Amino acid sequence: MKTMGERRKALKSMGALALVLKAPQLLAATGAGPSIIAVRVWPADEYTRVTLESDRPLVAKHLLVESPERLVIDIEDLELSAGLRELLGKVKADDPFIAGVRVGQNTPRVVRIVLDLKQPVAPQIFTLGPVAAYKDRLVFDLYPKVEVDPLLALIREKDAAEREAAQSVQDALGELIGKIDRPLPSVTPASAPPLPPTPPVVAAASAPPASPPAPPLVIGTTQAKLDRLIVIALDPGHGGEDPGASGPSGLHEKDVVLQVALKLRERLNSNPNIRVMMTRDADFFVPLGERVRKARRVQADLFVSIHADAFITPKARGASVFALSDGAATSSAARWMADKENAADMVGGVNKSVAVKDAGVLRAMLDMSTSAQIKDSLKLGGEVLKQIGGVGKLHKGAVEQAGFAVLKAPDVPSILVETGFISNPEEESKLRDPAYQDKLVEALATGIARYFAKNPPLARHRVIS
Repeated sequence: MKTMGERRKALKSMGALALVLKAPQLLAATGAGPSIIAVRVWPADEYTRVTLESDRPLVAKHLLVESPERLVIDIEDLELSAGLRELLGKVKADDPFIAGVRVGQNTPRVVRIVLDLKQPVAPQIFTLGPVAAYKDRLVFDLYPKVEVDPLLALIREKDAAEREAAQSVQDALGELIGKIDRPLPSVTPASAPPLPPTPPVVAAASAPPASPPAPPLVIGTTQAKLDRLIVIALDPGHGGEDPGASGPSGLHEKDVVLQVALKLRERLNSNPNIRVMMTRDADFFVPLGERVRKARRVQADLFVSIHADAFITPKARGASVFALSDGAATSSAARWMADKENAADMVGGVNKSVAVKDAGVLRAMLDMSTSAQIKDSLKLGGEVLKQIGGVGKLHKGAVEQAGFAVLKAPDVPSILVETGFISNPEEESKLRDPAYQDKLVEALATGIARYFAKNPPLARHRVIS
């Protein structure tokens, strides 16, 4: 027979056991799982990214369903919250991939998100640990199942521009003919003889004929156009989850460099022999390795990466131009800049399995990079530096070199242009000014033109895949 003390000890043990058994239920009741901090959606033609930011890591499983196309994501140990419901309002009607969103509590501790899709996708779903201003992130990247060939896209863009130009000429000619055929005013001096009757207007000349439908691309003609083209890859830095540097008034690097790049594309594309491929043409993130791959896929003749960095002191100012170095950086500042830019993938967020592969490819590319490629990059950088020196102050009077990951395409002359220090209040104000952006664009375009005048592009035989 147990003593009173033994019975008390046994009751305490049973109570402790009951508490342990009920712990999961108590956690569920008190909502002690992860909490959603923010929901973001970054739509683009290339892919749409959905990011769920939380105070603790999220665990998710996903399933693709056909007829109709849907992506189902189950997030464990999570309760439906107002923050998560914000996802419903984040998806826009013009999103290329997502038609709609449904969010619900599938089981007491599992939230189910269903993305109704506009096209078949190849999703990448992964988690990111805390970095910079972000806490834990669960990321859904929705890529098209069939990737569009970038060379074919460039040719179609060129054909569309040519048809539009021809139509503009035709419209102007029709307007001129209409003015010529229009009767003169009837008010004439009394002594003047009556005007002869206006000849009848020929119907065919009264209005330009409707433009014919776009002709199909003929393989031989397309190949000839591709081989004659000068292709320039423009790379606006950062984007999407990665804002880049920020100025004193809050101007983000990713926004200003995109504005400059879009203007430069328009300026360069005005030459019928040039076509520009942009690594991004909207606010979305592109990993460093993917930027290099894009330039190589179109067999670009040049690669120009555009940035506007910051420094620890607002006094730093001036534009710079960098080329790749196959050894040590030319200065500690150049090395610091390269290290900073090479960390973009950590902030922007890449799938680790893909990032490891890309890192290996970039290392191999650096090994492949020839002295001839770097020599050409220095020539290009020198021409551009001369021109932007006429627009504003230069940080350094010579092209610097460092191991920038984004400059590692072994067969493409590549430079990185720091348009100024966005951390300097005066330079931030200039970078925001459209008139100053136009001057920068003209300087960049002139530098590129001078480079080609002295170094004609090599003959190409580009292949559409």
